[in-house]
This record gives sequence, C-alpha cells and structure tokens, in this order.
Amino acid sequence: MNYELVTKTIDHGDGRPITIETGKLAKQAHGSVVVRQGDTMLLAAVVAAEEAKEGVDFLPLTVEYREKYAAAGRFPGGYFKREARPYDDEILVARLIDRALRPMFPDDFHADVQVVVNLISADKTNMSDSLAGLAASAALACSDIPFNGPISEVRVARIDGRMVINPSWEDLAKSDLELMVAGSADSIVMVEGEMLEVSEDEMIQALEVAHAAIKLQVQAQVDMAAQVSKAAVKRSYDHEPKNEEMKKAIWDECYQQYYVAAKTPSGKKERGAAFAAIEAAFNTRYTDEEKAANKFLLHKLHHDCVKDAMRNMILEEGLRLDGRSTTQIRPIWAEVDYLPGSHGSSVFTRGETQSLTTLTLGTKLDQQMIDSAVMPREDRFLLHYNFPPYSTGEARPIRATSRREIGHGNLALRALKPVIPDASVCPYTIRIVSDILESNGSSSMATVCAGTLALMDGGVQIKSPVSGIAMGLITNSDNSKYAVLSDILGDEDHLGDMDFKVTGTSKGITACQMDIKIKGLSMDMVKDALEQAKAGRLHILGEMMKTMDKPREDYKPHAPRIVSFEIPSDTIGAVIGPGGKVIQEIQKTTGAVITISEANNKGIVEVAATNKDALDAAVKNVKSIAFPAQIEVGEIYEGVVKNIQAFGAFVEILPKQDALLHVSEIAWGRVDNVRDVLKEGDRLEVKVIGKDPKNGKYKLSRKVLLPKPETADN
Repeated sequence: MNYELVTKTIDHGDGRPITIETGKLAKQAHGSVVVRQGDTMLLAAVVAAEEAKEGVDFLPLTVEYREKYAAAGRFPGGYFKREARPYDDEILVARLIDRALRPMFPDDFHADVQVVVNLISADKTNMSDSLAGLAASAALACSDIPFNGPISEVRVARIDGRMVINPSWEDLAKSDLELMVAGSADSIVMVEGEMLEVSEDEMIQALEVAHAAIKLQVQAQVDMAAQVSKAAVKRSYDHEPKNEEMKKAIWDECYQQYYVAAKTPSGKKERGAAFAAIEAAFNTRYTDEEKAANKFLLHKLHHDCVKDAMRNMILEEGLRLDGRSTTQIRPIWAEVDYLPGSHGSSVFTRGETQSLTTLTLGTKLDQQMIDSAVMPREDRFLLHYNFPPYSTGEARPIRATSRREIGHGNLALRALKPVIPDASVCPYTIRIVSDILESNGSSSMATVCAGTLALMDGGVQIKSPVSGIAMGLITNSDNSKYAVLSDILGDEDHLGDMDFKVTGTSKGITACQMDIKIKGLSMDMVKDALEQAKAGRLHILGEMMKTMDKPREDYKPHAPRIVSFEIPSDTIGAVIGPGGKVIQEIQKTTGAVITISEANNKGIVEVAATNKDALDAAVKNVKSIAFPAQIEVGEIYEGVVKNIQAFGAFVEILPKQDALLHVSEIAWGRVDNVRDVLKEGDRLEVKVIGKDPKNGKYKLSRKVLLPKPETADN
C-alpha cells in the first residue's frame, strides 16, 4: 500500500455508526474523504487555487453533488444512459452543502474553491444527503485550504413524538417534522426543512437535538485532521489589497454621509443612487490612473463603509432603510382570478416585491417522474419559480433555470405541500408557477403567499392558508447587541447577518430556511427571530385573507374534471384490453383521459375530461367492464354488431358480452345474405329471447321489435 489511512467512527447510539476515512482515494485532491453509513458511501474531494484571480472580491466557491447510478445498481434513464446534468434533488443537496460551508471561509480568502461530493454506494436505508455536509467539511478539514470549520450537517426528524438523527428512508416517511441543520461546535449556520404546522418551541427542540449531534461529528473531524500532516498548517494567502490611509479617509469623509442617506427613507433605486453619488464625489480626488489602479480597493472600502453605517443606524436608532421599524411589514395588496385562461391565478405584492402566480390542474399522466439513482418517484405537486432579470431592473441573458430558482421554488413547495389535499380528495396533479415581476426582498415568501391565493382561486380545498416572511439580523462586533428585522429588504439581506425564512398557517410552521453569515448565533437569537416571525407572518396572512379567505367551492369551468374510483384488480386487464385496445377505444369515443394504477390489491381508475358528458360516458364504460351486468332474458338492449357470419351476427349488448342474432331473427321476411341488412359497427336494438342450454350463449331477436307485416315468411 502506498497510502496512509486515517479512520474515525461516529456513534449516535442508533446502531448505525458513521465512519470517515482519508488517505486512500483521490490523493491528488487537496483533501478527500470517504464517509460511510451502512452500505451508503460518499466520496468528497476539495481543491483550491493557489491564488485569487485579479479583481475578485468574493469567494468563488462551487459545490457539486452527484449520484452515481451504479451506486444503487441501476442504469440512468433516458437515451444516453449516462449521468448528465444534475437533476433538481442533486442541485438542492449541493445548495445545502454550499450554504453550510460558505460562511466558514475567511472573509478575505478569494481563491477558487471546488467541492465535489459523489454518491458511490447506496442502500435503501441510509440517506446520503444527510451525510453530504459532513463529507464536504471533513475533506476541507483534512486539507491545507483555509477554513474556519469544521462544520457538519444532520437531518433531524420527529417520528412518533421522538426526535431522530439521520432517520432511515422508511422512518422519514412517518415524520411530522424534518429539518436539515448545519453548524459548527458553537453555533448553527444553516437550517432548512418542512413540518406539519408545528410550534416555535417544537422547532427549537429539534434544533437543539440536531446541534448536539453536530458537535459529535465536528469533534471527529478535529481528531481526524490532527492525524493528517497536510492539515496541520493551512496555506497562507493575501487576496485583498490594503490601504489604511485610504480607508481612514473614506470613513472620515463618507461615513456620516452614508449614515444620513441610509436614515433617509427611500426606495431601492433612489437609495442606490444616493450611495453611488457619495462614492463618486469622494473619488474625484484621485486621478483616472489612480482610480483605475485602486478600482477594486475603492469599491470594497466604500461598500464596507456603507455596511457599517447602515448596520449602526439600525442598532442605534431602530430605523430601517425605508423608514420602517424593525417589526413593521411593508404594504401588501393582492388580487385573484387575474388570468382568465389559467385554472387559478393571483398577484401578490409586498413593498417592491411582486409575484404573478398561476395554478394548472392535470391528470395522473402529468405527474413528474424523478429518475433518482436511489429512490425513483412520481410527484403530483409541482412548484416552479422564475426570476427574470427585469424583476430587478437588469438586462442580462436568460439562460437555463438557475440553482437559486430551483432552491427558492423548492422552499415554497415545502411550505405549501403540507396543506395540499390528499389525492382521494383532490385527484389532480397540481402545478404552481411563480413569475417574479419585481424583487426587493424575499420573493420566495411572496411565492408562498401568491401560491396560497392561486390554489384557493382555483378551488383546491387546501387544509389551511399559508403565508411566509423573511427575517433578518443585525449584530454588533461581539453580538452583545442585536436587532431582528421583519420582512427584510434586499440590501438588509446583503449587508445583514441572517436570512431566516419562515412559513406557516395560523396553527403552526410548515417550512423554514435559515442562512447565517456570522459565527456564534445563539439560541436566544433564534427564539427571538421565530417569535417575531410568527407575528409577522400572521399579519401577512390577515392581509391575504382580505383578498380571499377560503377556497372557491368548485374548480373553474374550464378546469378538467376528474373522478377516481376503485375496481377489482382482476378486471384491470379487461379494462385495458390486449395492447391497450379497449381503453384506447373508450378514450377515443368519449374524449376522456383514463389512467389505471394498482394499490393494495385494488385497481385505481382516474378519469379526466373537459365536460361532464364525456366524463360520465367514460366512467360508465369502465364500470360496465369492471362490474359487468348480467344479461336478462326478455330485456331489450342497444348493441353493436361485432361479427357477421352466414348464419347470423354476433352483437355486443353489454361490454365484452355478446349474443347471437340468428339470420332468422333479423327481419320478418326472408334474409338470404346477412350483409344485405347488417354490417360490422351497426348499432341496433335487440331483445334477448332465450339462452342456448348447450353452449350458454344468449339468443337475440331484432324482428320482434319491428312491425309485423300482414304477410311474411315464417
């Protein structure tokens, strides 16, 4: 062996230990580890450039999470049969890792950093996403890359009233609270999850249980890094130019001007223009050559001065950039039924943030199939969030859906998912699309509010209306003084210390997402933020209810009508027919869309149509096959000629049940050739006149229903 293996084990007392090993795989990376729980294994590798690129004033961190289909013994779906662009779930896991790691890098470290986490083995018990943050942090801890970690990430779920760390796939399905929590040894840095209308105290309890588990995982990384030689000394770097004389001049001359500008209530554009004018006026003291040479530093110092002025203004005076108090919500107005062509629509506007949201109702055929490497599934509730550049007054190319759009859409989906009615109540596939038309602070929470109104406008009987709010935090240097901000602006998010989004009904929280930019966020701060968020989201909910306070009693007239019912499982084949012939014929003749699935030894039939007649006809056809009626002698039926022979015609008088119309019973007069009178597909009334005791076939007569001529053969 040409490697030195270091291994650590983490035991949470659940009989499923987690092991971390380094030194065996991917040794040319600057840090790499393999994390394993059961048969689920992740390989994490990290690399950082030696120097920052010129003019870069941020951390160019890229995080990739990819699932190898071979890990679960599967082929990728699709034509090419290889892993390609990451699907949404992989992007969401990558975002969880990114948001946990990013605050832990030094503020002045600007070299390109890439973190790649691959699922290389999978089982059906242990979930890989709850180990991904641990793997990424451990790889950094075992490297020479500057990093103020380690951190770790766990899933906490409440199952049967008990908080469980990193539950299995099976157990998670039974939970009523699920959070992904990331943190260091002394603070929480990231939270995201969904829950079934839980209280703030219950959420705090989950965070405390998660943090206790995180501390164990962080210590294991510290112990491992101590045994890795290249992690002993982190690399030195100097990525930011410094000029104390220039910094002092900007603070002396511009700080008070920025403070006054921040204190003057204004809109986003006006405020930006005021700050830019102060910066431009100060910079006139430099020649064009000096400004070009110090472009990066001048902009950074002015940005830092604005940040200090804004933060101090809020802490000292309790005022916001737009003149609000720390707890005040911006004005709200909303409208429903705005788009006549959609199945439901709404416009929700809060301050300078606006969402135009639509609802579309579809059939089971519209469900989205997720070809996951480990757990493929079909989703009947979809929510898509779009953030066009004009929403912030920018002109830039519109490319593929961004990771931010996927993440914001997922948060809004998790917020609304707990109130979506079961398929037994609402058999539709539901799609919500939020187009952000204006943005200055938490468009994802506007999406939640607009989504609720669009669902109610469309007649979807949601369990409770949901609202959402984004909370911010401003602290001083030692966290001894802080202010929690309700309904934050974009600038307050950018220059603040926290972005904490909370959604819920009047009964409790349904989803949350928290990102922290500082170390040392105390549980008291989290509690204060949650309590203030509760008051804010209930206020927003009250404003929404002024527009619409409950779902419409029925769907829109142009929405598809769907009914769902059960049939015996042994009749599914008859309904479908050979090669789908029967069900295709029903759909063709009625215009309805029919889907059939099987669950609990029952066939589940879903019939959708744009009008009641088509719906009723399709249902009648399916039920007549699944629950065949008995042919009764003496009854009259309308049948269809299916087959013609020399001796007569076979007529289908009930679905899949035919009887013989003998040539002698076609007409009162003599019929020499059946085809002179009938052809396949003809519909005619016939009467059942008996049953052949030899073969059990029923006998039909057409002539007994016709007027009898005065002279006729037979």
